[in-house]
Amino acid sequence: MTALASAARPNFDVETIRADFPILHQQINGHDLVFLDTAASAQKPRQVIQAMVDVMENDYANVHRGVYALSQRATDKFEAARGKAAKFINAPHEDSIIFSRGATEGINLVAASYGQRLGPGDEIITTELEHHSNIVPWQIIAEKQGAKVLFAPMDDNGALDMDAFRSLISNRTKIVAVTHVANTMGTVLPVQEIARLTHAVGAVILVDGCQAAPHMPVDVQALDVDFYAFSGHKIYGPTGIGALYGRPEILADMPPYQGGGEMIETVEKTGSTYKEPPHRFEAGTPAIVEAVGFGAAIDYIQSIGLEGIGAHETDVAAHAEALLRAMPEVEIMGAPGAKTSVLSFNVKGAHAHDVGTILDQMGVAVRAGQHCAQPVMDRFGVHATARASFGMYNTKAEAEALAAAVAKTIEIFG
Repeated sequence: MTALASAARPNFDVETIRADFPILHQQINGHDLVFLDTAASAQKPRQVIQAMVDVMENDYANVHRGVYALSQRATDKFEAARGKAAKFINAPHEDSIIFSRGATEGINLVAASYGQRLGPGDEIITTELEHHSNIVPWQIIAEKQGAKVLFAPMDDNGALDMDAFRSLISNRTKIVAVTHVANTMGTVLPVQEIARLTHAVGAVILVDGCQAAPHMPVDVQALDVDFYAFSGHKIYGPTGIGALYGRPEILADMPPYQGGGEMIETVEKTGSTYKEPPHRFEAGTPAIVEAVGFGAAIDYIQSIGLEGIGAHETDVAAHAEALLRAMPEVEIMGAPGAKTSVLSFNVKGAHAHDVGTILDQMGVAVRAGQHCAQPVMDRFGVHATARASFGMYNTKAEAEALAAAVAKTIEIFG
């Protein structure tokens, strides 16, 4: 595994960080919990939990339209979270951040709204590495508009085949939708180069940033992307909240995604007019408490530093991968390369669900299945994998606990 940074910063103190996560300090089936499913949903530090409790106990009210003190305080905290999200990914302005229920809704918003300009013969390019959330919305809008979805393949190491991507992109390409980091193997895609190729043919690029935002600094201006989506629950915040960055001039020309309160300027029997972005795309009462928690999660990550977080996680994951690669009975998906802290594997002769169940009996929590990435499974000829994914709170001792649990699994199926 190639580290995104060579070593964790000296001031990175994993034990201090672990103390902030109440859920980690328990036993499962008589063993200390080893939580290795952060790629699915990260655990929450006390700082996030308390921020959400505080707003519910002291400041809760509906936002934006209230003239009374509670509503104004809630609005200030809600909009402050938007500003934090903008700074987190270096968006040019906070009004280029749309709150969503998560990255899935953000991608669907772009597909349903921007996708209306697609027509017969137009093409959308995505990749074999994608989560279903960055495949299905494009298939839906392509079918509706008469467009076509093309898939750029991956190579045997689990990296995007850039030569194949270059051969697919053309003047027929209108949208390119790629992940920043693949959720199955942690593969990091060359987003900046993909964006350059996309813009060269006059198309726009959307990036699924769910697996990148918790592990590395993201700069949407340096990447030169048109849309970037990520979720709160992946960055140690709550579920039900996410952010979609859109290039301001593109958002200004997009129709609403949903209709209702908050997103309108006027409503008359003869028709309605709509607010400017981002509120044009935020119909109804938003996830107020969740947005505050989202902002608190960003504060927490930034207080530690993404460089240190990424380096520590990569170091722990590399230790786990080395231990598992030493076991002949273990098959690891993909090969070492530019990747984050995700490790997908199978034990010969055992179904991934059985592996996950046995590991759980030893207190080790991993995900088992297709990870909402069936094209990846098809590419490697497997039905499912077990996936260990590491967060800032994991340790090398936990990597060793994973290896010991896998060794026990091999013994059982041997």
